[in-house]
This record gives sequence, C-alpha cells and structure tokens, in this order.
Amino acid sequence: MAYLNANIPPIYCKVRKEYLYDMDPQYKKFSCDCVVFGLTSISGRALLFNIMLPNGACYWRLPISAFFQKEFERYQVPDMEVQELELWNCFSYWPSVHCFDWLDGLNGKYMGIDKKFYHGKYLFTIDWASPDTNILDTEHSEIPQEHKCAHILALNNGNFAGQPNNRCLWHVNSYTTDNSWPDYKVQTTYWDAEDTKLVTEDSDKMFYDMEERDKAEDLSFENNGREDESKS
Repeated sequence: MAYLNANIPPIYCKVRKEYLYDMDPQYKKFSCDCVVFGLTSISGRALLFNIMLPNGACYWRLPISAFFQKEFERYQVPDMEVQELELWNCFSYWPSVHCFDWLDGLNGKYMGIDKKFYHGKYLFTIDWASPDTNILDTEHSEIPQEHKCAHILALNNGNFAGQPNNRCLWHVNSYTTDNSWPDYKVQTTYWDAEDTKLVTEDSDKMFYDMEERDKAEDLSFENNGREDESKS
C-alpha cells in the first residue's frame, strides 16, 4: 500500500487537451497521445492520474474524465463529467492497486447516475485503508457500510470509469447465467474471529484446547479450591 502516489499498469491513451491548459475552452475539440502510469490519492478528492506526453513532459493529477482510449478520435467519444465516470472520491491517502486474476479482461457494465448501463472491460482495481492504528482513520476506508473500491474500466464508448462493486455486474460465459438485478443488503458487520468467550487452556501444550471463558473460570476456581483444601 502506497502513500499518496501509486503505480498503475501503464495505459496508452489520449488526453483531452483543455485539461493541459487549465480547462481553456479554445482547446476543447483537441487531444494528444499520452501514457497514464500512476495515480494520486488525496482523501476527499476524485482519483487523480499522472501522465507522460510525447514531448517528455509529465503532467500530474488529472481526473479520469480527462482521458479516452487511443483507438478513438476526439469527436467519437462523448465528453462525460467526473461524477458520471467515478461515483466516489478517494477514501484515504493510502491507495492499493491490484489486478485480480478472476476479473482480468472481463467485460462488465455499471449503472450510471442517469440510470443507464455503460459497458466496458476490466483493467484493475483501486482500494483504500488506514495504514496504522496510530493514525486516525477520519475517512470511511474501513467502515463496512461506507467503504467502496474503484474498478477501473475501459468503456465501449471510449472513456474510462472507476466504479464500486455495488454499481458493477460482470460477464463470465460459463458462470454468470442469472440476469436478475441483485437486491443484496449493505454489509455492516465488523467480522472478528477473536471477539468470543473462548480462551486457550492454561498449559504449555502445543495442541492446546479452547474453552469458553465462564467454564474456564469455574474450572480454575474449583482447582484453586482443591489446592487450598489440600494445603490445610
């Protein structure tokens, strides 16, 4: 897990030229080639991406709406706002970038804020966490019902998008045969394997037993009582 900046699989694509000129409208119909090679995660801001241009210049911190796929010309790709392509801001300064083998190359779709489906291909996933218990997690990266990841997709319309699990459906020829829209509930439980009444037995055994705390306390009390009686 990186702090602030992270590597991503390089994406050879195009950048809308107005983003290189502080959104100057005179460049709005133009674009140029670039390579997106990294991201910047600032808590409470949209995902930001870092690029290199053919003249060797690096340009930092552009939103996902700045880019479209290299196979397209500018006039062929609809200009979409950041919020249409990415539903949530970054959840912390500590992003994790991973390409899941099971999802790699899959086609999928996400439900946009306009209630329409947008189809595309999986590229990789960004997730967030708080790196240390001594650093306050003032965001939502580890709250079950609030946390979201961002699956990065290359959309069929030429744009890129970053969407969470609860907006995406994937297609696997041999598996995803159910066409219904999920009605699952939000996950709210903090799962903890040690938050139980079990304790280990008080011994030096390598293969020790686990006991319920109340029973262990009763047994300990009984044993102590016998020891006291034997001493008297």
